[in-house]
Amino acid sequence: MIRVGVVGLGKMGLSHLAMIKAHPDVDVVAVVDSTGYILDVLSKYTGVTTYTDYQTMLDSVELDAILIATPTRFHGPMVRSALEHGLSVFCEKPLTLTSAESMSLATLADEKGVVTQVGYHNRFVGAFAEVKALLDAGAIGRVTHILAEAYGPVVLKPKGSTWRSQRTEGGGCLYDYAAHPVDLLSWYAGAPIGVGGTVLGSVFSENTEDEVFSTLYYPSGVSAQLSVNWSDESYRKMTTQITITGTAGRIHADRQEVQVYLRDSAPDIAGYDRGWNVRYTTELTDNVWFYLRGEEYSAQLDHFVRRVGNRELADTNSFASAVVTDRVLELLTIDAQAGPSTVDADAVVPTPASTKRRLFARRG
Repeated sequence: MIRVGVVGLGKMGLSHLAMIKAHPDVDVVAVVDSTGYILDVLSKYTGVTTYTDYQTMLDSVELDAILIATPTRFHGPMVRSALEHGLSVFCEKPLTLTSAESMSLATLADEKGVVTQVGYHNRFVGAFAEVKALLDAGAIGRVTHILAEAYGPVVLKPKGSTWRSQRTEGGGCLYDYAAHPVDLLSWYAGAPIGVGGTVLGSVFSENTEDEVFSTLYYPSGVSAQLSVNWSDESYRKMTTQITITGTAGRIHADRQEVQVYLRDSAPDIAGYDRGWNVRYTTELTDNVWFYLRGEEYSAQLDHFVRRVGNRELADTNSFASAVVTDRVLELLTIDAQAGPSTVDADAVVPTPASTKRRLFARRG
């Protein structure tokens, strides 16, 4: 049995706790949170040992691994302490708020020889994993462009002051949601050589962004567009989708399915014909021991547990790969702050009154 401690019992932490506690190869020996009521309930009804102090827990119980689901700004010091105790670490995304700190943690993890993973669950969605397999097989030839999107009704009015509404805490659309399609771009295309035209726009939030738009540039002329808006109520729930164009075809995928168009010039791919093909996540996804929210959440934890038990298994999303995503998030922030790179010096910025007159004139 692998002895695991869980730190942080917010929405994601409680979900992770429910899944990992049901894993047949895991013994959850301790949980840590600052909310006494939650700890009292867990202690009473599950018997798990609870702590309000993270360091006390690390020094008091024998662990093989730690699962960290706290607000992002706490990740760095908590992960470092766990690594220094020789523990394998599963950390919720993003790893940290700076790529330099993430790289430092990845280096330390390598020195300690432990297993690491970051909670980018889309890598465990059957449809998105199939995209990776198709790209690795050269199914659509040379990739020329990628469109990564995420839309949904997360913030539909001004929100109170929680960590998710504060950029310095790791909240906001960029780090909380755009990180997911950015990580898929990192998985499919690697590290970009630059970004441009980034817009971090506010719809309802006062202290952070609600929409993210940008262009990413990759080696060999590959480009990607990033389009994310978590204040879009035309979607029933948050939806991530990827569209990849290549010289021999096109791939479009979301959580439910993969649509693949293969030209006559495409190579032979088992299970696919020339023209349009559709494969569904249900046929691409293995059963999991415990279902909560989606198979991918259980699958990512199972992958982590199996890697802790068998270090020879290949990793899917280690700290090293998360560094690439963290660096992109950092570049997007820097680029947005810089503003337009090409400015029309002769442009006339209209006043609100003149803008209104033009709009009414068009309607007429």
